[in-house]
Amino acid sequence: MEMKQVITLAAAAFLVVSCGKKSGGMQLGDNEYPVATVEAQDASMQTTYPATIKGVQDVEIRPKLSGFLTKLLVKEGQTVSAGQVLFEIDNVTYQAAVRQAQAAVNTAQAQLNTAKLTYENNKQLHDSKVIGDYQLQSAQNSYTSAQAALAQAKANLASAKETLSFCYVKSPAAGVVGSLPYKVGSLVSASSSLTTVSNNSSMEIYFSLPEKDVLAMAKDAGGTNAALQQLPPVKLQLSDGTIYGHEGKVVKMSGVIDPTTGAVQLIARFPNPERILKSGGSGLIIIPKHDKSAIIIPQRVTAEVQNKLFVYVLRDSNKVRYTEITVDPQNDGLNYVVTSGLKPGDKYVTSGITKLSDGMEIKPITVEEYEKKIKEAEQLSKANGNADDFINAMSK
Repeated sequence: MEMKQVITLAAAAFLVVSCGKKSGGMQLGDNEYPVATVEAQDASMQTTYPATIKGVQDVEIRPKLSGFLTKLLVKEGQTVSAGQVLFEIDNVTYQAAVRQAQAAVNTAQAQLNTAKLTYENNKQLHDSKVIGDYQLQSAQNSYTSAQAALAQAKANLASAKETLSFCYVKSPAAGVVGSLPYKVGSLVSASSSLTTVSNNSSMEIYFSLPEKDVLAMAKDAGGTNAALQQLPPVKLQLSDGTIYGHEGKVVKMSGVIDPTTGAVQLIARFPNPERILKSGGSGLIIIPKHDKSAIIIPQRVTAEVQNKLFVYVLRDSNKVRYTEITVDPQNDGLNYVVTSGLKPGDKYVTSGITKLSDGMEIKPITVEEYEKKIKEAEQLSKANGNADDFINAMSK
């Protein structure tokens, strides 16, 4: 027998074997679709909200009087203590006022001393019957007036000293100095914001929740305060996408709903030992949530039409119903957490939904049966491919 005939017979035999495998394999019918049953399961989810970072105490520093700035005693970003002098304002005029008030006190003190001596001398003369009651009373009145004059002079001195102290602008709290918009020589007044001192040992993160979410929390927990106590520790995603290394706790909730946004403001407090967080920064608050009876379905089993999601649910007589569902906006990119439209026990089609139509009758099979059929079809396809390769190789 010639070599060419041998090759042809071998190829034919291989092809017969392959065809025999194909005819004996399980094939997916035209109306067979895999169906899964909805089951409640545990789910760990998270919700994110835009947030603004602020110091626990952000104090705006303003002078109490007008004048030219003569000294800047701090730098931007410097840590300062409570009572530390930050700026000096031209104080020549106010120092002169203090000296003048001090001189007035000295004069009043001398007049008081004289009035006292006069009164005491007249009292002795009155006791000796040398002078009458009128002279004694006049001396006493002069003494009393001198005492009042001294008290007024001392009050003026205290006021002048206090005004002079306003020239030395001090930090009311410990913290970090912000920007310094005014330089030496600038004319400043009570309306001038010299800087901001931010206490950043811990930071407050401001974010807002929709009114309906706050109401749901309060109802479930039995009150707003109880809801805050039950909130789990929260995380902070920084503007660069990284997660801040310390967890925070929600500590405050506004008692007023913003009429423009319909949201309620909350405040979470985070420790800031490394001073990474800066007042005025932004990020995302991450609130974890655990649901023991969540309904989770793969995103691939849904169809989206005009921003609405639909699934094919198996009904009576094996007919499918095009059913709208709503899902939690937060997802992992692979699955949806269904909030309405499905309940435990419902059955939905998991594959081939593009071939379905509302009310269509199907032959439901399990997901396992579907995967088995797909695997067998892949093996047959691979076998057919090997037969083609064999024939091509033998014919060369």
